[in-house]
Amino acid sequence: MDYNLLKDVIDMVEEFEKEADRTNNMELSVDGFKKWIADSISEVSVEKEPDWEGKEKGRSPESVINTLIVHMNRYAKSYSKSAIWMSGFSTQEDFIFLINLKAFGAMSKMDLIKKNVQEKPAGMQIINRLIAKKWVAQQDSETDKRSKVISITPKGLNALESQMDKIRQATNIVTGDLSYPEKMELIRLLSKLNDFHFPIYEQNLEPEELLKEVTKNFK
Repeated sequence: MDYNLLKDVIDMVEEFEKEADRTNNMELSVDGFKKWIADSISEVSVEKEPDWEGKEKGRSPESVINTLIVHMNRYAKSYSKSAIWMSGFSTQEDFIFLINLKAFGAMSKMDLIKKNVQEKPAGMQIINRLIAKKWVAQQDSETDKRSKVISITPKGLNALESQMDKIRQATNIVTGDLSYPEKMELIRLLSKLNDFHFPIYEQNLEPEELLKEVTKNFK
């Protein structure tokens, strides 16, 4: 049984109780809890336009979003680097590839690379490194003899499990002090962006063509 949903609910209840204790203006009951969730979602949706550095000089929202996404990626990488310190993992991509193989089962090398939105040369380096460590095994595809299917090995599962506590810690830290409703809203927004960009990524356009082709169809 997957207890992730139950854990999320417990986390929400704990956050509700802390806020009720702090503000002393909420009823500690199921009805009070439901009202708190509804109010939290309403607050997120009607929040006024934020300020940002350079706004008064004409800096665009798009510029800020791009910068913040880059910063978040760097923060996440620094936490991941700490999580795999003094382990057999070389990069965060190593355990991300293993996590995907554990979660989704055996798949072709290219499917795994695409699932992680990697360029082929970098993705193949990661896969070859995992094969060399005997953390993944490869075999011929039953549907395409030119393709290899890879799967996580018991040794790979052990390597992953040995670091999972630290990996979970790093994952939790990345979301910082966001409330549960804020996390849900962030998932919705990031999923919407991913749904926009992933089909473009799958076209595997050359760098010199990418912006021109995307801009042509983007309104």
